[in-house]
Amino acid sequence: MKTDRYIDLLRHLIEIPSVSGQEKDAADYLEGWLAGEGLAPHRLLNNVWLESEPAGMKPTLLFNAHIDTVKPAASYTRNPFEASLEGDILYGLGSNDDGGSLVALLAAFYELASRPQPYRLVWSATAQEENSGTDGLETILPQIGEISLAIVGEPTGMRMAVAERGLIVLDCTATGKSGHAAREEGDNAIYRAVRDVEWFRNYQFEKISPYLGKTKMTVTMINAGTQHNVVPDKCDFVVDIRPNGLCSNEEILDTIRANISSTAVPRSMRHSGSHIAEDSPVVVRGRMLGLESFGSPTLSNWTLLKCPALKIGPGESSRSHSADEHILISEIENGISTYIRLCDGLTL
Repeated sequence: MKTDRYIDLLRHLIEIPSVSGQEKDAADYLEGWLAGEGLAPHRLLNNVWLESEPAGMKPTLLFNAHIDTVKPAASYTRNPFEASLEGDILYGLGSNDDGGSLVALLAAFYELASRPQPYRLVWSATAQEENSGTDGLETILPQIGEISLAIVGEPTGMRMAVAERGLIVLDCTATGKSGHAAREEGDNAIYRAVRDVEWFRNYQFEKISPYLGKTKMTVTMINAGTQHNVVPDKCDFVVDIRPNGLCSNEEILDTIRANISSTAVPRSMRHSGSHIAEDSPVVVRGRMLGLESFGSPTLSNWTLLKCPALKIGPGESSRSHSADEHILISEIENGISTYIRLCDGLTL
């Protein structure tokens, strides 16, 4: 398969700024490029997708990658919006995260859809992944319909992420009673908070993931008091929680509230941890191809899906969000080949 046109597409997308929430120009270009290739793209907000056939009797396999980027790091030594190709290395913001996966999945879609498959294939390029916005993948899921399996393209070195950590951020408040410090008056909210902080430090959920280990809870911020001689009646603290996917976010929150005296308010409950079954056909196929399995500590669009999913893509996670981001052309070419071998004729 000739990959030049997909690399050319990626180079154009790199040179169109598409920081999360500002993806319109990139989505416009991508939609126009697909139409120019004789395809029939669908568009909702700044999300673009293709369907190999209308929804019907076949199960649906979803390919997903995101078109948005983070803001460029201050330590860039190159123009982040210049797609510079030096030998096998393509530099530019979004080249690795997530442009390599986006074009590799597109090339695989084109190849797989050119012959009969036991599934309906949907390729999607969605917005607002980096800022966890609500106008990205979630908005098009009702348009796509029921999904039997998803391949989430992210830079994993073409290793299979069979598990992924979730995220809950809790705003907690311990409440006491104010008083004068010299007269030992009041009920110190800091002392109440300390007891709860110690609980977060020591508590362990029973279920341990073979890929991700335990659910992690870390108190990361704390604030209380107005002046040295006033016993504080309120102490606020923040807890960063990384679920391992074996307990739901709701179960985690219920356990916390049953064990602490502080109030605990989640900023969001959308980002659950995820696992795919070891005997899933796509995992079995991947192992036959010699692909390594691992647990991913980083969030992706997988967390928004209610279906079995596998996170896998060209590039390396360590390059994401870093200065002078880059990807190898050979990595993209290997990604295309691997996606095709992984999904060709796959029974869902």
